Amino acid sequence: MPNPSRAFQVLAEPNRRRIVEHLRPGERSVGTLVSELGISQPGVSRHLRILHRAGFVRVRADGQRRLYSLRREPFRDLEAWIHDYQDLVEARLDRLEELVTSEGAEPPKQGRRR
Repeated sequence: MPNPSRAFQVLAEPNRRRIVEHLRPGERSVGTLVSELGISQPGVSRHLRILHRAGFVRVRADGQRRLYSLRREPFRDLEAWIHDYQDLVEARLDRLEELVTSEGAEPPKQGRRR
């Protein structure tokens, strides 16, 4: 599995997350992303270059235009990594539910404040 720390670093930047969201429906050109996002063309190109180097997007030439789309693999890798931790959270929530619903469970007593 690729390094999840690197993936989170790449996706931590808000404009890159916005670009990813705009690429979810399908291919977009740089010009289309500039129009949709209100970010300068050099800014969009820089973020796409970072996303491409990190493996999140692919680029396809269409004449003089470059069309960008999302690659599924890095998102699947992140999902698998998160899933490992999701099991830990669910186990803790199951224990909490057992505690709350067990018979005779009393709320914790609060000490008197002075």
